[in-house]
Amino acid sequence: MVVLHGNHLESLRTLAVEWMRRAPLGPLENETILVQSNGMAQWLRHALAASPDADPPGCGIAAALDMQLPSRFVWSAYRAVLGAEAVPLESPYAKRPLTWRLMRLLPECLAQEAFAPLRQFLQDDDPGQGGDLRKRFQLAERLADLFDQYQVYRADWLTDWAAGRDILRDARGQERELAPGQRWQAELWRLLQADIGVAREAVSRSAVHARYMAAVRALEQRPARLPRRIIVFGISSLPGQILEALEGLARFCQVLVCVHNPCEHYWADIVADKDLLRATRRRQARKAGMPEALDEAELHNHAHPLLAAWGKQGRDYIGLLDEHDDPEHYGRVLRTLDWERVDVFEPHGTRGPEDCLLHQLQEDIRELRPLAETRETWPAVPAEDHSIQFHVAHSPLREVELLHDRLLDHFERDSSLRPRDVIVMVPDIDQYAPHIEAVFGQPETDDPRFIPYTLSDQGPRGRDPVLIALEQLLSLPESRMGVSELLDLLDVPAVRRRFGIAEEDLGQLHRWAEGSGVRWGLDAAQRAGLGLPVGLEQNTWRFGLRRMLLGYALGDQGPWQGLEPYDEIGGLSAALLGPMDALITALEDAWAWLRQAHAPADWAVHLGGLLEQFFAAETDAELFTLEQLGEALDQWREDCAAAGLEEALPLAVVREQWLASQDDSGVGQRFLAGQVNFCTLMPMRAIPFQVVCLLGMNDGDYPRSPTPVDFDLMANDYRPGDRSRREDDRYLFLEALLSARRQLHVSWVGRHVRDNEPRPPSVLVGQLRDHLAAGWGLAGSDGPEAGPALVDHLTTWHPLQPFSPVNFPVADAADDRHFTYAREWEAVHDPAPAAAAAAADAAGGAPAAVPLLEVEREPRALGPEALTRFLRFPVEAFFRHRLGVFFDEEEEAGDDLEPFGLAGLEQWQVRQQLVAAALETTDDAEAWPSILEAESARLQRAGRLPLGAAGALERGAMVEEAARLLERIGERYALYPESLPAARPLRLEHEHWGLEAVPPALRSDGQARVCLDYTASRIGDGKKWRFDKLMAPWVMHLLANAGAGGVGSELVGLDKRLELPGLEPGLAEELLGTLLEAWAAGQERPLPLACAAAFAWLAAEEGSKDPYDEALKTLAGNDFAAGEWSRSPALARAWPDPETLLDDPDFAFWRDRIYRPVFFVVNQAEDPA
Repeated sequence: MVVLHGNHLESLRTLAVEWMRRAPLGPLENETILVQSNGMAQWLRHALAASPDADPPGCGIAAALDMQLPSRFVWSAYRAVLGAEAVPLESPYAKRPLTWRLMRLLPECLAQEAFAPLRQFLQDDDPGQGGDLRKRFQLAERLADLFDQYQVYRADWLTDWAAGRDILRDARGQERELAPGQRWQAELWRLLQADIGVAREAVSRSAVHARYMAAVRALEQRPARLPRRIIVFGISSLPGQILEALEGLARFCQVLVCVHNPCEHYWADIVADKDLLRATRRRQARKAGMPEALDEAELHNHAHPLLAAWGKQGRDYIGLLDEHDDPEHYGRVLRTLDWERVDVFEPHGTRGPEDCLLHQLQEDIRELRPLAETRETWPAVPAEDHSIQFHVAHSPLREVELLHDRLLDHFERDSSLRPRDVIVMVPDIDQYAPHIEAVFGQPETDDPRFIPYTLSDQGPRGRDPVLIALEQLLSLPESRMGVSELLDLLDVPAVRRRFGIAEEDLGQLHRWAEGSGVRWGLDAAQRAGLGLPVGLEQNTWRFGLRRMLLGYALGDQGPWQGLEPYDEIGGLSAALLGPMDALITALEDAWAWLRQAHAPADWAVHLGGLLEQFFAAETDAELFTLEQLGEALDQWREDCAAAGLEEALPLAVVREQWLASQDDSGVGQRFLAGQVNFCTLMPMRAIPFQVVCLLGMNDGDYPRSPTPVDFDLMANDYRPGDRSRREDDRYLFLEALLSARRQLHVSWVGRHVRDNEPRPPSVLVGQLRDHLAAGWGLAGSDGPEAGPALVDHLTTWHPLQPFSPVNFPVADAADDRHFTYAREWEAVHDPAPAAAAAAADAAGGAPAAVPLLEVEREPRALGPEALTRFLRFPVEAFFRHRLGVFFDEEEEAGDDLEPFGLAGLEQWQVRQQLVAAALETTDDAEAWPSILEAESARLQRAGRLPLGAAGALERGAMVEEAARLLERIGERYALYPESLPAARPLRLEHEHWGLEAVPPALRSDGQARVCLDYTASRIGDGKKWRFDKLMAPWVMHLLANAGAGGVGSELVGLDKRLELPGLEPGLAEELLGTLLEAWAAGQERPLPLACAAAFAWLAAEEGSKDPYDEALKTLAGNDFAAGEWSRSPALARAWPDPETLLDDPDFAFWRDRIYRPVFFVVNQAEDPA
């Protein structure tokens, strides 16, 4: 076995490629390369595909390459040496098949006393006691994983347990009794062996390895199925078991191990637990001056602090390699190559003391320099050195935004830097993926700010549409299946294709569902399955679909068998009802089957049918996903059959294992695609890049701290080579630091987004910053402050928002660390329009006018509804009609919620609909009660009212209030029995705006004419009028008088009746013209107006209170009631505070022109109620 050490992966890669070029295999032989990540595999392929004339040279093609994971290759080697008959294709002791064997065995062994801890944990998991076997499944998974680890790292324990010795051996060979509370593990291992059978007990990984080592030593020639050469490249940690297997193959196979070693000298004794390393030889020599026996008190004088803190995993691996490495056997061969030496250690950088800070730090690690030697070796760091940068942000989104700006700056300054030269690593790519898409995906491809990028390591769950839809289908028994959920399901093209529904049909289906009263639930049976009473079909999909079909068949012919038709469906669009019925029926059938427990064989058959029933694949991605799901289903069925598991399993267990099987990944994922690569911080991914960026380096997030299981016996028994997630992350951070060639960019969320409180970075970042402060100083700073000054200089604290003025410094600013390429925000800080700013200051912060564009000056028509809303919300009109901005209003009940009770607006709508139905049907007051009952029953059948007793109470209250209102209206109809013919349409103009309206219908008693209107709401508040409810009647009053004049108006409300006297025609037209003028002005700038505040001011003028104070109270509100300001986002957006609005001189001008006439006329009217 040839072991090559080097501190630059590029050099090791070049050596490996040169090795393959000089000693090529046969034309039909594959080159076997063992790697631990898809990134490393891609990187090697690129080097092999390089031209032979390139520097460094490649092979010109990357073909006949067999890239494998080490564990998979070693198992194939076991089969090649021992024979396929002696070693199965997959061991029954492997994690996946072992899980289902444990699922069967666990309940059988719980009666034994040794398993009391497990019996207590699983006591409420039995389906007969309301459980769903989820606990047992999770325990079986954990145990299978743990036994899989024992087979690799603690084979001696399993050997002892199999022999009946309940003991544990530590790394020093000392034995101790297994604790009583953990003896169930040994007993369970023996039960597993007995269950698998004596004939197959030797096929566990540990047993197979022992047989393999005995057999391979006796072999005299290479087995036919083993490759002639095996290259192990770029792996920073391997179990001793795999190294032993490779050493055994080295007798007749050429095994080349390329090791990335950060230090040129022997450094195993600078890390804890050094006494556990058993290697009798050392590949590397001690550094000159380092004592043979290194006392811990003297460690800081001879060791590099970061290597000692982060290098434990690498130390273990190199120590294990030393046990199997003898360079004397192959040193002479290596010296014939261009390197003329065994190992490949090269300096970082080429300028010596003038190198950048990053190279100096890397060189210190290579030379194993302690801090004292670092201070003596390197000069002060110049201010223009940006090779290491720390960035502090307020959120992950800001981290990505500032990274985008820094990369654009890099590409602008250095034309040789390409996107493929940059890697960005984060602790969890799924957490950062939305932010990356939002920032890097925002610029168009033709925008100079566009940076090509790719995301790696994302699991398909949550991204693959087919898997998202499948997970939704498998959640049917717990799902409400609301409108939004079913429409989300139809967003998946494969599902739509299966049922023949086009994408453009979804909007129509949504409108039909809303109109037919669908809220949630497939049918009454599905609702009952969620614990609701039987028979509640109203507002379900089946209820709505029956209404749709009935409406198409009968139209508006009244109810049929207690069902109200939904008559909005007709013509060719009705063809959608067939696919919808097929979809609902399929979902009902799937729900009925999924909610029951079934044997694994039955699950496999029906879940395969589920894929066929709901998905019609067309694209390559869809076909691949469905194929993978089918293969996973077949594999699971075979595993259960092999384990003898025939127990009926609930959906929760089957669903989780099926979907989780799609998250497994090998070495074939997309990586190094010629773009900026975003990926997860993973072991063995220390590929060199020009710029290495580490995001999300927050305290607690990195190093990651997985929750260990309390029965993991390896947790308190460390051995060299053991895997630890925290130690992996420490060594990965070291590898990331060493793989940067030009710059290391580190960022974290160091300020709280709400209160700006500082947050600490990862402990690893803190150690790096402390080391830099202790070993270097900033040029121009002297004494003990030079180190902290350097760290402060390397750290940029960014503002909360990208549009902060800090990011737009003035020309020739001394600090150039804050900048942004988001030019959209630049206009906000443009100092050019000084005159406009001065005018705004003079106006007390009032928004400046926005002149109309030429296209906006074309003639445009308005209706009375627009004027009515303008009177109620004058500032909102500017945003809605001029800018097209619609602020989020108060959140309404979603489509997925059936009505449990009617809110205020819904009550008004129902009352208004009841009254309108009565008035439109007849003027006969005696017929109105029966009409109200019929109309309310129709609303109940249509799903507009709540179910059951709540619906009956709500219906009775609405009918009663509508009847009272009709009684008041009937009195006015009796007083004015004659309906007058409609007047001619009216048109008024102001500038390019025109009001087009038909005056309202009038009634008469033979002499007086009156505009009679009603509202199903209250128009009074005690002795005061609710002026916001009177804006629509006021506009109608003006329209009625604009023709002939002298028309009175009456508004009948639930609580009061308002009578308005007639106006002269000229006055009515003048007031309408004033409204048009205000509208036109309100389209150029937000008018300083607020409806309620204006009327509060006018009312205070009539009394003894201060008008300004009353208006301010109405705007600002108090602790018990929200003010008009807080209820209107438009007001808050246009004005900095209520005082600024009221102080605007135009407030009084427009208040008097628009609202004073209303106030005057209404207050002249008496309350005749």
